[in-house]
Amino acid sequence: MTPAALAELVRTTAADVLSARGVDTSVLPEKVTVERPRNPEHGDYATNLAMQVAKPAGLNPRELAGWLAESLAQRDEITSAEVAGPGFLNLRLAADAQAAIVRDVLTSQAAFGAGELYSGLRVNLEFVSANPTGPIHLGGSRWAAVGDALGRVLTAQGAEVTREYYFNDAGAQIDRFVRSLVATARGEEIPEDGYGGEYIAEIASEVVNSRSDDVLALPAEERDEVFRRVGVGLMFDEIKRSLHEFGTDFDVFFHEDSLHNSGAVAECVQWLKDSGNLYHAEGAWWLRSSEFGDDKDRVVIKSDGAPAYIAGDIAYLRDKSDRGFQLCLYMLGADHHGYVSRLKAAAAAMGQDPDSVEVLIGQLVNLVRHGEPVRMSKRAGTVVTLEDLVEAVGVDAARYSLIRSSVDSAVDIDLDLISKHTNENPVFYVQYAHARLSSLQRNALSLGIDRGDVEAADLALLTHDREGDLIRTLGEFPRVVRSAAELREPHRVARYLEDLASAYHRFYDSCRVLQPGDDQPGPLTIARLQLCEAARQVLANGLSLLGVSAPEQM
Repeated sequence: MTPAALAELVRTTAADVLSARGVDTSVLPEKVTVERPRNPEHGDYATNLAMQVAKPAGLNPRELAGWLAESLAQRDEITSAEVAGPGFLNLRLAADAQAAIVRDVLTSQAAFGAGELYSGLRVNLEFVSANPTGPIHLGGSRWAAVGDALGRVLTAQGAEVTREYYFNDAGAQIDRFVRSLVATARGEEIPEDGYGGEYIAEIASEVVNSRSDDVLALPAEERDEVFRRVGVGLMFDEIKRSLHEFGTDFDVFFHEDSLHNSGAVAECVQWLKDSGNLYHAEGAWWLRSSEFGDDKDRVVIKSDGAPAYIAGDIAYLRDKSDRGFQLCLYMLGADHHGYVSRLKAAAAAMGQDPDSVEVLIGQLVNLVRHGEPVRMSKRAGTVVTLEDLVEAVGVDAARYSLIRSSVDSAVDIDLDLISKHTNENPVFYVQYAHARLSSLQRNALSLGIDRGDVEAADLALLTHDREGDLIRTLGEFPRVVRSAAELREPHRVARYLEDLASAYHRFYDSCRVLQPGDDQPGPLTIARLQLCEAARQVLANGLSLLGVSAPEQM
C-alpha cells in the first residue's frame, strides 16, 4: 500500500465515519495527507486529518481521531491505529499490505513513479537559449541539466513536453560577435564591446577557410553577412554538439529572426495598437504592461522605429499559443527577474491567460576546488564552460550536481568532492547503491538462486524494521515525482534517491540476503531478493528522470 493508497483509505474511512454521525462530508479535503513520522516508534504513517476537519465539522479533534482509529483498526491493511497529541493519528500497516509496494514496483518496472497529473497537457519548455556568440557557460549548463530533468519529470506525469531552444540570432549581440570575428580574421584588435577567447579565433579561421574566394576582400556589408551566416552557424553547431554530449537534446530550435522576417512582430504590434494596449508617447510605442501586473509600461517600438527586445518576446508568445501549447515554461538566469511580470503582462495584453506563462529563475553556479573559486576555461578566457565541467568530472557527476539543489539558491560545486569515488560524493553514493544491487542479483544467479515471480514470493515475511523502512521509502517515489513536476523542482528526485540509497545500505547492513556456504535459500531469501530488485528498479527509474546513468558495475 503506497502512501497515496493509504491516504485514499483514510479519506473514505473518514467519509463513512462522518456520514454515520450525520456530518456533512464536504468538510473533507480532496486530498488527505499521510506522512512518515520522524520517530519510527510512532508508527509507519501519521495523518492530521482529524485536526484538519474537526472545527468545520463541529467536533472535538481527539474524539474524531478516536472514531477514525477505531474504524481503521478493523481494516485488514492496518495492524494498529492510535491517537496522539491533540488529534494526530498514527498508523501501522500489516506486513502484506506494506509489501504490496514491492509487487507494485516489480509489476510496473520502468513505469513505477509515473502518474497522470498533467495528462494531455501540451507544454512548451524553453531552456538554455544561450546567445550563439560563445560556448555554453556554467549558468547555461545548470539549465541544460535542470531543464532536461524537468522535461522528463513532466513527461512522467503525462504532459506532452516540447523542449525548445530560442535561438537569439537577431540583435546587437550578434553584431558584436560578427565584428569580433572580422577583426580577428584581419589580425586586428577585438572591439572593446566584442567577444574574446580561443573559440573566436577558431571560428574566424573556419569562416575564411570555408570560402574559395577571399572573404576579407569583399565589400564590408557582404563580408559581414558571410561572417554572420557562417560564423553563427558554426557557433550554434558547437553549442548543439556540447548539449547532445551532455545528454540534453531539443525538439525545436526556434530562430528569433524568423519572427521579424515573417512579419510576425509587425502583426503583433498592429494587433496591440488596434486593441488599444499599445500607445504612442515620447516618439516610441509603449505596451500598457502596468495595467496587466507589470511594474511599469514597456517600450515595444523605439523612437528610431526599431523593435525593442520585448517585441520579439510578444510575437514568440503568440506563436507558442498558435502552436497549441497550454503551458509555456521559461527557464531564465538570475539577471532576468524582471521577465516574470513582463512576460505575464505581455500574454495578458495579447488576450492570453497569464497563468499559461511561468518563468523559473535560476541562481548562479560556482566551481570550487580546494576551497577556492575555479577559473579553468582555455577557450573562453575567464568563463567556465559546459565542456570544462564535463571534462573535469564527467557527464553524470556534472548533471547530478547541477540538478540536486533548488535553482532558487546559488550553488557551489566542489570539484574535489564530486570527483571522489566514495560515499561522500552524492552521485557516486546513489550509483553505487544501484551497482551493488545489480551485483547482488548476479551473485544470486551464480549460486543458482532464482527469485522467480514476485507473485509467488511470500513478501509478508519482510517484517524487520529495516525492511519496513526500505519498503516505505520505495512507496514514497510516486509522490516525490508528482511533487517534483507540480513544483517544477527536479532536485526533489535527487534528494529522494540519496534517501533511498541510505535506506538500502542500512537494510543491507542489518538483513542478510544471501546465505553463507551451502545453506539452502528459504522463502525469506527470495522475499529479500524481490525487495532488493524493487530498490534497484526505483533507483534506476529515478536516475533516468535525472538523465544520469544507472551503472551495473562500479
